[in-house]
Amino acid sequence: MDAINLMEKLNLFSDHYHPRLIGELNSQHLKIAKIKGEFVWHSHEQEDELFFVIKGWFNMEFRDKIVRVDEGEMIIVPRGVEHRPVAEEEASILLFEPASTINTGAIRNDLTHKKIDRI
Repeated sequence: MDAINLMEKLNLFSDHYHPRLIGELNSQHLKIAKIKGEFVWHSHEQEDELFFVIKGWFNMEFRDKIVRVDEGEMIIVPRGVEHRPVAEEEASILLFEPASTINTGAIRNDLTHKKIDRI
């Protein structure tokens, strides 16, 4: 058991929308990612997702509204709700979600990461 320094882990990579696994807790994955630009519209039929902003800010777009999530804030997206993160500038986030979660839901494209790298 060691402390996890989020900033040190974030300095290990520079790409966007490629989550990295930093820990596991009761069949849940803790992941970090850098985001910039628009992600793909998607939903997760079986999994809720928590997004916590470590640095920066982003908009979580839903079909009926947009929620700005600032540094130090989090948003929980319930299962089955279509959403799309959009970051005008680079933001760093912590994700907390079931281990079974695929980042693009049922959508498969070049942003899909079925296997998450542990750092």
